[in-house]
Amino acid sequence: MKHIFTVFIIFLTITLNAKTLYVSVDGNDSGSGENIENPLKTITKAISLVNPGDIIYVRGGVHSYSSTIYISKSGNQVDTCFLMAYPGEHPILDFSGTQFGKRGISLTGDYWHIKGFDFVYAGDNGMNISGGGNNVIEFCSFYENKDTGLQMGNGAHDNTVKNCDSYYNADPPDYGDADGFAPKLDVGSNNKFIGCRAWGNCDDGWDGYMRGASNVTTILENCWTWGNGYLKDGTDPGAKANGNGFKMGGGDNSNNLNLTHHFYLTNCIAFNNKAKGFDQNNNVGTMSLINCTGYNNITSNFRIKKVLAAGETLAVKNSVSYNGRVELGGFAIQETNSWIVPFIVNEEDFVSLDASTASTPREADGSLPDIEFLHLASGSDLIDAGVDVGLPFQGTAPDLGAFEFTLSTGIQQLSNNTIVYSTNEYLIIRFQNRITESIDCRLFNINGQLISQSKANSEVHQIFWQGFKSGIYIPNPNRFSGKIFSNALEE
Repeated sequence: MKHIFTVFIIFLTITLNAKTLYVSVDGNDSGSGENIENPLKTITKAISLVNPGDIIYVRGGVHSYSSTIYISKSGNQVDTCFLMAYPGEHPILDFSGTQFGKRGISLTGDYWHIKGFDFVYAGDNGMNISGGGNNVIEFCSFYENKDTGLQMGNGAHDNTVKNCDSYYNADPPDYGDADGFAPKLDVGSNNKFIGCRAWGNCDDGWDGYMRGASNVTTILENCWTWGNGYLKDGTDPGAKANGNGFKMGGGDNSNNLNLTHHFYLTNCIAFNNKAKGFDQNNNVGTMSLINCTGYNNITSNFRIKKVLAAGETLAVKNSVSYNGRVELGGFAIQETNSWIVPFIVNEEDFVSLDASTASTPREADGSLPDIEFLHLASGSDLIDAGVDVGLPFQGTAPDLGAFEFTLSTGIQQLSNNTIVYSTNEYLIIRFQNRITESIDCRLFNINGQLISQSKANSEVHQIFWQGFKSGIYIPNPNRFSGKIFSNALEE
């Protein structure tokens, strides 16, 4: 019992010693910052006061800085340091006052969780993680900086970038280096990007180009990239603006040093880029592309042709290409990709090809928006056509492409008395028997509440569904039985 009591006291000591600091545009750095009514003025001052386990809350508004914010302190495996947007508010860190070539934030510390900021107008990177490890960057945006939005180097390792956007970054005058996200040059290993988007950057969406390091691993899950290689106004700034979606490595002089950057991409999409969607760029490391989708990239949707280093592999499985070339070397390990017989991909395989929806605002929790773009349409032969690669799936087998077909992507009949509705405008009920009298059609939600009532007078009855939420609905089982469709044609 004595030992348990001692451990408990130690835990309380750690918890009670942690403090909360506040930063506001109208604050004052002369105070302690520990009272929300008397906040600090700058993040720089707050960082000087922080200890492991402390939280810095930054209030909404535009916070203007004329110099780089350096974060060299570290948390630890038990007590992370937190730099967070105040709940429900949206701080913008405006670095337009910095000189050309100066970064917004330079993070060299470990175990930081940074969440909820916009990093804009820096003279170089919006954020640079240099040597830092085990940091989490979440729900942040990096835009219109004069180099890559978020870059990692100098051995930066084991960092997670989650639900972040990086766009319209451009570096005049040559426009040759500003990417969305860049784990490159002398970066360390095991950096992960989850649910991130990169678009409209003058160079690449993601750039894994190596110099000074090799044999490192980068992991991307559920990431989207498009429209890279152009400026914000849509113009092409020239040949040095490469315009690839996911550039997975490479090195100087056609990578004559055979540097390896092991890239693992799962459920990622690349579309409308000036050059390639998924680009090897002379990388000779292991690359894995699982359930990825390439669409309408000008040079190629997929290009990985150069022979890899001894012992390295390329695996491409359950992936989709539409309106773009696929150029893979004979060494590629391929299974059930859309360009392999018997598949033929056309526009009807997709619910929507409206790429403009990809930049739709994120959900309140920072997750990717729920859109129909590049989702498989009901009836596509790409559904349940894949090979099991260990990812969750619905149906009898995984689907091809980045988005698993689910019941929320169409109207489907689950049984004689249960349907699922999502986003289609009309629900069509086709009765199996000829109707000789008016039939009362009622639909209930799963709580038993009546949500729609109408009279059917013909074999094909149409219900207008606009404004209804996605969900499961139950028809009145005593009054009608029929086939339910998302349009007037049988599927």
